[in-house]
Amino acid sequence: MGKVQLFEIRLGESRVIYSPGEPLAGTVTVRLSGSLQYRAIKVSCVGFCGVSNKINDTAWTVEEQYFNTTLSLADKGVLSAGEHNFSFQFLLPASAPTSFEGPFGKVLHQVKAVIDTPRFSKDYKCSKIFYVLCPLNLNDILDIEPNTMSVTKKFNYKLVKSGNVVLTATSDLKGYIVGQVIQLRTDIENKSGRDTGAVVASLLQKVAYKSKRWIYDLRTIAEVEGSGVKAWKHAEWKEQILVPALPQSILQGCSLIHIDYYIQVSLKSPEVSVTLPIYIGNIAVNRVPLSPSRSVQHLPSAVVPSAPPEEEEAAGGYHPMDNVLIPTKSHSQQQPFSYAPGLSFQEADSEQTGSPNHPTLCLSTGATIPYYAEGNVVPVPTASSLILPPEYSTWGYPYEAPPSYEQSCSSANSSISNGN
Repeated sequence: MGKVQLFEIRLGESRVIYSPGEPLAGTVTVRLSGSLQYRAIKVSCVGFCGVSNKINDTAWTVEEQYFNTTLSLADKGVLSAGEHNFSFQFLLPASAPTSFEGPFGKVLHQVKAVIDTPRFSKDYKCSKIFYVLCPLNLNDILDIEPNTMSVTKKFNYKLVKSGNVVLTATSDLKGYIVGQVIQLRTDIENKSGRDTGAVVASLLQKVAYKSKRWIYDLRTIAEVEGSGVKAWKHAEWKEQILVPALPQSILQGCSLIHIDYYIQVSLKSPEVSVTLPIYIGNIAVNRVPLSPSRSVQHLPSAVVPSAPPEEEEAAGGYHPMDNVLIPTKSHSQQQPFSYAPGLSFQEADSEQTGSPNHPTLCLSTGATIPYYAEGNVVPVPTASSLILPPEYSTWGYPYEAPPSYEQSCSSANSSISNGN
């Protein structure tokens, strides 16, 4: 019996990225040192999602299948020594979801081939993973305009004194593509005689996996810290966060994995925060975004007392609010960053480029891969240092998800009405 020297699947034009509804063509190659008897040679195209309760465990607790088509390339015979090529073509369903890989689950698409040999003989198998991209067009999302959230915190200090801090955060848009810059403005009104702690802005990713229970994997993608605000100051903080290699927000057609992103701005003391939900997509908003500074001018004034509380007034009299700018203290990462070894913003590996009509595949530093972007992704030059993501060498345990947009609004209203 001949020995199988080579058994592999090659996709047409060495492509790895396909769109839903597209044909997927390729060749199964078999190279033999002698003759080989077989019962059948088959090739299958499979798409599914698997979720587990354990990190990096492929013994899926829950599975969801999107398609599974099998073709017979040859029926019962003998392959002679030498090389044999079998062509195949599948039509991907229009409902195929975007590929995704995470620590608790993945959306996987692959072509599998098998040489079914007679009884008591060894079967031969091989597989080839390919990626499906169903682009998220940010223009199809409602309310993609500037994103604003405000909250008032009333607190006590020095036993008998009380004060208010009003925290307002605004982003220039609600949706971004990889390589774009999030323009973030934060306004802090410190109507108290106490200095606040540092202000921190974070880009958060929450991936929810639906197993026997929902598992939430929440991580900080990028973080920047600004100085605190002195007593009786109205401070403004402008920062920029570069959107790194990230998977898109919505895996349309997949019900087991949900991906959400948030910008969270918080003060360390007193403890108060606002959460802005955002989308990461593949097709950018096709209009010029409003600057955060211009959008803030049209906001209604925050619900705060027009003068300091009575305790402050008795102790030191009325204090005017001076306007100041907050300096940035630290970024999450300062060194140059590339998405993967040998892969940077300006260049993409030729194996991954595909045809000109298809986006470039890039790999992120974490396990949430792949991410896709149309055309060449070039970072935008900015006035200050850009916020880049830290490397994730290990995965932690899943955390509870950040509040939803509605919960944030409810919390803000409750804080204002209850004065807590």
